[in-house]
Amino acid sequence: MNRIVAVESSKELARFIDFPHELYRDDPHYVPELFIAQQDMLSPNKHPFYEHGSVRLFLAYSNERIVGRIAAIHNQNHIDFTGNKDGFFGFFDCINDPAIAKALLQQATEWVKAKGNTNIIGPVNLSTNDTCGLLVEGFDRPPIAMMPYNAPYYAELIVGAGFKKKTDLLAYELETKEANERTLKLVDTLEARLKRNGITIRKVDIKRFKEEVPKIRDVYNSAWDKNLGFVPMTDKEFDYLAKDLKLILDPNFCLVAEKDNKLIAFALGIPDINQVLIKIKRGRLLPTGIFKLLFQKKNITRLRVLTLGVVEGYRKMGIEACLYGNIIKNTYGTKITGGECSWMLEDNYLMNHAIEQINGKLYKRYRLYEKEL
Repeated sequence: MNRIVAVESSKELARFIDFPHELYRDDPHYVPELFIAQQDMLSPNKHPFYEHGSVRLFLAYSNERIVGRIAAIHNQNHIDFTGNKDGFFGFFDCINDPAIAKALLQQATEWVKAKGNTNIIGPVNLSTNDTCGLLVEGFDRPPIAMMPYNAPYYAELIVGAGFKKKTDLLAYELETKEANERTLKLVDTLEARLKRNGITIRKVDIKRFKEEVPKIRDVYNSAWDKNLGFVPMTDKEFDYLAKDLKLILDPNFCLVAEKDNKLIAFALGIPDINQVLIKIKRGRLLPTGIFKLLFQKKNITRLRVLTLGVVEGYRKMGIEACLYGNIIKNTYGTKITGGECSWMLEDNYLMNHAIEQINGKLYKRYRLYEKEL
């Protein structure tokens, strides 16, 4: 007998977080999320998202065995900023059973509809500022840091429940030794031209990190204001993310562009911590996971450029190419041999072309789905 149950206790929350570990226990490409990070993200008293949003978690049971999970998400900031009454679903995992998947998605749909939403979009965990999208191409290797992973059959389950494609999110792979040398040489020329116009590129100052964060936040919230589904991060949300990222931040891969002492662009690359997390059983840092995390970070060989933005008025000047080029050049002499640029909207032709120009290869595709209520 199948049933859907709302998560009400800390014990059920732990089961919600742990379910993917059981589902993917034989999948060599699965990377467990850190339990403590997921617990904080899904706890209203710990994560700043809940100051403007609400979430309802559901588990699917077949008899006494958990066979699926889903989160129904209401984001008031999204509605206020976009004017669209969109609800969301996320943290969707399910065995390959259309009936169970449909029941989970229907439960999430009914919950967001009761909140006054007229559309539902997903997977999104918790917003487009977090991990989102369903992997639909590129199942042959593990995901890179802060990117989702799922079984190939998920797409059929979601479409079978009445959802349709909204848009695709692209991930490009780039090997530093294969980067277009001619293009990288042009970066020096471009950077010299930018300097003549009063624009300089530098590394983020870790010693002044608290002062840097608000400036970067302002660029982030303005550079993406017209992107599909983007909602500016609140000060507390950005500070929460920055605090986590600082733990793995390398200033060689976090660059900013300035003009007249004002930030006009920034790019952030982070080490692929998933190379370590994949070895931490069930995402538990204790008793031995913390040592793997501390001692194996230095052996990471991949990098993810997870965000690059230029404020309006300074685009198409070569800043994007200079930021990408400098990050690539800063990997020389390190253990980093390549990485991923993600995610990019499929219709962001300017940025996609810039990555392709330095020999970036499209190798993973993620999809957002939607359904009218």
